[in-house]
Amino acid sequence: MTLKTKLATGMATMAVVVALPATAFAATATTTGNVGAGNLSLTTTAAPTFSATLDGTDQTKSYTVPTVATDSRGSGAGWNLTITSTQFTTGGATPSTLATNASSITGVANACAPGGTCTNPTNSVTYPVGVPAGATAPTAVKYFNAATSTGKGKFNNTPGVDVFLPADANAGTYSSTLTLSAVSGP
Repeated sequence: MTLKTKLATGMATMAVVVALPATAFAATATTTGNVGAGNLSLTTTAAPTFSATLDGTDQTKSYTVPTVATDSRGSGAGWNLTITSTQFTTGGATPSTLATNASSITGVANACAPGGTCTNPTNSVTYPVGVPAGATAPTAVKYFNAATSTGKGKFNNTPGVDVFLPADANAGTYSSTLTLSAVSGP
């Protein structure tokens, strides 16, 4: 074999070696994450008000109660919101009161709170809903709900409340304490 033939064969061998693919090495990893359940809650910082001037006729005045409903339980169990109240009274030595059925919820605005992802609630409550009232707050009633598998996340939930003022109401500053709650299950 001549030198020229040896060089040509050696170069061909080098070309073959260079053309061979490199061996690939791979690894796999299984990632796990623990996601814990949160809570069901209803909060508000509202101090609702309404005003009226007596004019000899029956009147209906309105107010809203902005609340935040949060279902971070991660279960999809559904929930409902309830309300009860004490009777509107002026207090003092000769208190004046409004009827125990003076208030009713006429509707509820509900939207996913900004900054979050939510599953909108499917509400089956029909309106109006009478707000129970008494000297001490009676048993609460449901005013909004989220069906099973809905209502997951955080929501701005705002019931609108009408208050009936009869033409013969006494003038004064009336007050009532609302108690709103979030309860598990639709």
